[in-house]
Amino acid sequence: MTPPPERPGPSPATMVSFVLLAVLALLLLAPLVLGSPPPSPFLIAGLLLVRLGVQVYRAQSDPRLKRPASWALDLLLIGLLLYVASNRPAA
Repeated sequence: MTPPPERPGPSPATMVSFVLLAVLALLLLAPLVLGSPPPSPFLIAGLLLVRLGVQVYRAQSDPRLKRPASWALDLLLIGLLLYVASNRPAA
């Protein structure tokens, strides 16, 4: 009996995407758990924009990952974050 073929591991772009999600989760959960001040909306929007770029890059190699509706929702969320950040009173 032959062993089943090994499945390839996640690509480096997938790992980068997961790391970005983990960093975002830590930045957003830390104020709730520790009572620290919330992170800058510009930082969150920047990390989401980088993650969107990684998603588009991954979709270039795998057509199954092309999800324009998801990308549009990400861009809407980034736009809302930047809108809130620009209307925030100066500290």
